[in-house]
Parts: sequence; C-alpha cells; structure tokens
Amino acid sequence: MTDNNLRDDWWKQAVVYQVYPRSFKDVNGDGLGDIAGVTEKMPYLQALGIDAIWLSPFYPSALADGGYDIIDYRNVDPRLGTMEDFDTMERAAHKAGIKIVVDIVPNHTSNEHVWFKQALADGRGSAARDRYIFKEGSGPNGELPPNNWGSLFGGPAWERVEDGQWYLHIFAKEQPDLNWNNPEVHEEFKKTLRFWADHGADGFRVDVAHGLAKKLDGASMKDLSRWTVHDSLSHDGTHPLWDRAQVHDIYREWRQVFNEYTPHRFAVGEAWVVPEHQYLYASPDELGQVFNFEFAKANWDSTAMRTAITEGLKAAERSGSTPTWVMSNHDVPRHASRYGLPQVPSQAHHQLAKDWILRDGSSYFEDRALGTKRARAAIMMETALPGSVYVYQGEELGLFEVANIAWNRLEDPTPFKTRNNFTDKGRDGCRVPLPWDSNDLPHEASWDESFGAGASFGFSPSIKPDGSAAADPHLPQPLWFKDFAVNVEDGDPDSMLTLYRKCLEMRAQLLTPTQMTTIDWLNCGEQVIAYSRKAAEDSGFNHIISITNFGKEAVELPKGTVLLSSHRLPQDGTVPQDVTVWIAD
Repeated sequence: MTDNNLRDDWWKQAVVYQVYPRSFKDVNGDGLGDIAGVTEKMPYLQALGIDAIWLSPFYPSALADGGYDIIDYRNVDPRLGTMEDFDTMERAAHKAGIKIVVDIVPNHTSNEHVWFKQALADGRGSAARDRYIFKEGSGPNGELPPNNWGSLFGGPAWERVEDGQWYLHIFAKEQPDLNWNNPEVHEEFKKTLRFWADHGADGFRVDVAHGLAKKLDGASMKDLSRWTVHDSLSHDGTHPLWDRAQVHDIYREWRQVFNEYTPHRFAVGEAWVVPEHQYLYASPDELGQVFNFEFAKANWDSTAMRTAITEGLKAAERSGSTPTWVMSNHDVPRHASRYGLPQVPSQAHHQLAKDWILRDGSSYFEDRALGTKRARAAIMMETALPGSVYVYQGEELGLFEVANIAWNRLEDPTPFKTRNNFTDKGRDGCRVPLPWDSNDLPHEASWDESFGAGASFGFSPSIKPDGSAAADPHLPQPLWFKDFAVNVEDGDPDSMLTLYRKCLEMRAQLLTPTQMTTIDWLNCGEQVIAYSRKAAEDSGFNHIISITNFGKEAVELPKGTVLLSSHRLPQDGTVPQDVTVWIAD
C-alpha cells in the first residue's frame, strides 16, 4: 500500500477491495452486516495491503435487488447504521491509508423513492412524471405494454400504473428507470456526487454506466426485431438503451464535479460494452476508469486470458487511463468454483456455472483442490499486471460459491421473476456472509448437515447489545466455511490469505507505478502466459517476470531469482501446470 493521499492518480495502480456491506461484518447482531462492521475490520483490511475499499450500496432500500433499488441516495440504510457511522468509518479508513469508493446507481431509483411517489401522485404530463420514462400503452385501450421489451430480471420491461400509463424498468419493477433527458435528473446526481465527496468519498463505482442515455421514440420503439433489452452490445452507438453516444455527455458533466476537489475524484464504470468502446468511459475527461469484464468472463484457458489481458491493456492505453483486472464480484459465481468446474469455451463458461448452481452443485463435479490451485495461480498472474486490481470480499480466503442455498432462503430477485421461472438461482451464492472465526460454531445443528441453524463463524456477535440472541445471518453459511475462517488462515503460511498478503506487499514494493499500460510478452509456448515488467527503482532488481503455465507439460523457469510461487515448485527448475511464479532479474 502506497502513500497516495495527495495524488490525483492514486487509483490508476490501486488494489481496491469490494465490500458487500450486508455480508461483510455484523456488529449489532441483527444478521445483516453494517457500516460499523467495516470500521471494526479496518485493521484486517489494512493488513491485507489494499489501497481502497469499494462499498456496494448501503443506502436506504427495500432490498428488491440487494440494495440497488435506492430510496434515498444521500443517507445510510438505518439497518446498516447512520451517517455518523459512515463518517466514523471514513475517518478510520483514511487514518489507515485506505481510500473510499462508493457505489452510485444512476440508471434507476427505487419505486419507494420520493420522486417516484410524486410521479404517481401528480399523474400524466406532470413535471414529476417526466423524471422517469412513462409511455402510453399499446392495444385498443392502452392495456398492453408499449412494446415487447423484456426486463433483464424476467417478464416485461414495463409496468402499468393506476392511471393507465406504463413506466420502463430494465431491471425489477421496483426499479423504475430515470429519464436522463430531464435536467433535474442531472442536477440531482451532481448533488449526490458532491454530498459523498464532502463526506470523504475518494471515488465512485457507477452501476449500469452504459445505460443512462436512452432514445425511446419512433423507430427505436417499433423495431422490435432489432432492439431488445437483452441485446446489450452495439458497435455504432445507436442502440436505444445501451452504450449510446449521448451517455458520454453525462460523464463529462460529472468530470467537472470530480475536478472541483483536491485530489480530483474519479469513477470506475460498470459498462458491459464491446471492448473497443471501453476507452470512452475511461477517458480522463469522463469517469477515468472502466471495468474490464473480458478478464472476469474468461475461463481458465491461456488463449482466453491472453486475449482479455491484451484487450484490457489496449483499451486503457487508448483512453489514457489504466486497465482494471477483476475475477469475481457480487454478480458472478466465485472464480475458485468456476475454475474447478469443467472448462468449456468462454462463451458458455458462465452458463455452465449457472446450471451447476441451479442444480445445487450436483450437475458437474466441482474439483475444489484444482479450483484452489488455479485461483492461487490467477491472483499472482493478475496482481503483477499494470493497472488496478479489484478484489471481491472473501476471494482472499479462497471461498467457493455456495451453490446449495435452499430456494426459500434466497434473496436475489432473479429466481422469482417470470422469465426465469425457477431456472436460475441467482447471485446469492457469492453473497453469503464471511466467516471470521471458526470457533463460533452453529447451534441446533449436527455436523452432517450442509448448513447450521444460526451459523455465524464470527460474522455476528453471539448476543445483541440488549442481551437477546443474535439473529441468523441473512443468508445461510455452509458448515465448510469453518475451514476458511480468517482466524484459521491468518497464521497458516500456505493459506490463500497469506498468499494474497504476500502478492499485494510485493506488488507495492517491487513493481514500478510508472509502467501503466504496457508489458513485455515473453514467448514460453502457447499454453503459457509470461510477461515482464520493469522493477521499481529501489527494489534492487531490473525486471519482474510473471509466468503462468496452463498446459499439461511443465515448462522451464526463466533465469533469475524466484520471489514467489503459487504452489510448491519441483527441484528440476520447471513450472508445473496451473502454477504461477514471479522471478526477478
């Protein structure tokens, strides 16, 4: 971790740890993680060696979509704490040298937001209704949706209100889309950005960054064979919903707000766009950075990974920014499980994982030993790359996806919408509360069961402040979490946690921060990803080499000093399959 308090570009080479607050640490015993829990675990985060935390939404919400249905953008959900708790957490983070990135959700609000309630009350043609996207229905009496677009969460993308009009919701019906052609919407979000910057936020993660600018009239509404909600990739910027050229006008406005502060604020965009468009969002005149999802989508395959790395570097260089590397987040199955499942072509890789989760982990064999070995190799391959690394909570413990959560305990909206009809269990398997203490065992359960009633593993205190028993975690923890608890891994030199700490420490000490978008590829064979970077001037080395072997045949180690390996190396001077080695010369 570097001293970057006064640098505008601290984020360009940062290690950012994603905190999903409801599942990180519960202080008050209600079964939900809270802001005070983040403060309590700040020493753990500091010891990990991160530069920043990204907080997934912690705002007041009805939890129709895991907190991404926001009722009040400038407050803390009372179940998670208060603004005073946030300010206390902010001071603790900055004292520890850790920056804060907060999630901004500008595509939609909650249907319980005061604006939407006013839109319903004021009716057709009102100024309040113009903040959202309302349309008249089709059919003789407007009884049908304006068109046949489907929501990403299933069912139609339109919901009818009492006076007969329909509003657009690309996601759940509880998440009405905002109208970014309305100047009030622009001003409201600039006010929100300033609010959190004034409360110490150093940056922002922008949800659905490619979806704000929309064109919902004329041919775009009628050409149903071409324009669908699920067609998210556009090369010419003319899609009515996604990745339109006009979205960049919004982010140039936001850049003016970011630059009001010293150091300047930045943002990273969640933009599921074609790779050649990533650079626009990451421009220094706009957000500054964008997620490289090609890396997260790749399976454990040298060609897929090399392509993702190459495209990420190329897009970052074109934008004048730096690349981002991420393997897991709150929306995708954990990569330790994905890498332990059969490795099919990348296009079908995530669908296979979803099918495996749907069948409670029984449709394919999950080789956890192999998944762990590959996950260890992956984090070393990833953290030696130039740019920013985004780590999802729990991956540093080597957690696997919890595939067998009972249907009646699921919280994600995905499984329960019309389109899915119980054919997709959703994203809860990667959102299960973290295990902190293996000694905090579940009660009222036998160890031959998959889950324990009241299992906490240190996530919640044993009793609430008022002396009553703590509630069960909001999602059930499997009993195998015991072996992955922080207190178990903390003192183990071979644990995933120890490896992450070593990787981040060496990254900060050995790799030059000035080499932001380039690497020197080394030719060690098609099944090997090997590259070299300049070492930091005060490191005592000239170059740092990372070599990852994906192939069955062991490959020869390049000459130099072995600094770190993801797995114990044989004595013959080779790199076995599914192993990464860092070498210095």
